[in-house]
Amino acid sequence: MTRKAFLLAALGAAAAISVAAPAHAQTEIVWWHSMSGQLGEWVNGLAKDFNGKQTQYKVTPVFKGTYPESFAAAIAAFRAGNAPHVLQVFEVGTASMMASKGAIKPVSEVMQMGGAKFDTSVYVPAVSGYYTAPNGQMLSLPFNSSTTVLHYNKDAFKAAGLDPEAPPKTWPELTLAAAKLKASGHKCPFTTSWQSWTQLESFSAWHNVEFATQRNGFNGLNTRLAVVTPLHIRHIENLANMAQQGLFVYKGRNNSADATFVSGECAMVTGSSALYGAVKRNSKFTGGISTLPYYPDVAGAPQNTVIGGASLWVMSGKKPDEYKGVAAFFKYLSDANVQAKSHQETGYLPITTAAFKLTEDSGFYKANPGTDVAVTQMIRKTTDKSRGIRLGNFVQIRTIIDEELEQVWAGKHSARDGLVALKKRSDEQLERFEKANK
Repeated sequence: MTRKAFLLAALGAAAAISVAAPAHAQTEIVWWHSMSGQLGEWVNGLAKDFNGKQTQYKVTPVFKGTYPESFAAAIAAFRAGNAPHVLQVFEVGTASMMASKGAIKPVSEVMQMGGAKFDTSVYVPAVSGYYTAPNGQMLSLPFNSSTTVLHYNKDAFKAAGLDPEAPPKTWPELTLAAAKLKASGHKCPFTTSWQSWTQLESFSAWHNVEFATQRNGFNGLNTRLAVVTPLHIRHIENLANMAQQGLFVYKGRNNSADATFVSGECAMVTGSSALYGAVKRNSKFTGGISTLPYYPDVAGAPQNTVIGGASLWVMSGKKPDEYKGVAAFFKYLSDANVQAKSHQETGYLPITTAAFKLTEDSGFYKANPGTDVAVTQMIRKTTDKSRGIRLGNFVQIRTIIDEELEQVWAGKHSARDGLVALKKRSDEQLERFEKANK
């Protein structure tokens, strides 16, 4: 055989070997989420960073619409046998996911399958406790955990003759600030996003009163709403009066109000701590963050606010290698450096104490006043009335609360009548969930 023929034969053999033995294919992990805009970029960045650090797994994030939309899509996908590996579920879907034992794989089991060390004590107790079953097993991974805060426009405060470094701490103070903002020409002094979460759920915990019976659902399924009290009626009545005076302007359900604050249209908003990232990136004014307002004459207030945001649930029926990939990704997400960076970029809570300490030691809180508000509100000692809220059919209950409160803001119902109506309709949902899961 000539030298040329020998080389051609060798090259042919090498080609045959490469065809017969392809490179090891990556295991794909599909992750459905509900993060859009700046937060969507954050989620995509996490997946890209994880994918770039190793070659065995590839996480593919897929935006599936709002929290309620992705939740409904996941239920349909599971029934059809094509659910994603990982699903981001907002906190109000927690009880429903816990009841869906055949549909989920507890995160503690997934981490064990992946051979990853899983010490639940490293997570912030107020965060991890919400996603932990009564037997101590953590069922989902805390991800974008947030809580309710007051965002305010420092430039608007200056223009209204208000001290931009002294935001209102109480509801009476907020009402007075709103009046001055209106007098200075602001057409939307105050608004709120996620009104059930901010004005009833967190409001209750912040004042150390129940939102629902049975320790807000933690002690059993036979829970009912507990919002027709003098305090709750007083608060909703005050907001209704503010609405009639043009001091409170309702901007729609879920987080619709957020955009009106970022644009400068509204001067104050009660909403998620995670709005911080959008304000910092897109606003043309200087934003401030303060605690959720409270009524100073209520004994025990302020207490602590409740968790919001979402956690990551692992769906059942997947292959062992895929669960190993999920475990590797969750280990990456829990890394203190990754968590600290995410916390500082978005305003979401650090889910581990190590990430909180890293952020504190770096001087971030001192350089960015107000960014520690959400953390300090959540790490206070909780009570049976303020630990959190875990209700069945919570998605439907939130919709009912929206519908009834909208009638109050429009002046069609009194505060008491609105609360009575939403309690009645919500209790029917709770009763249905109780019967379905006995």
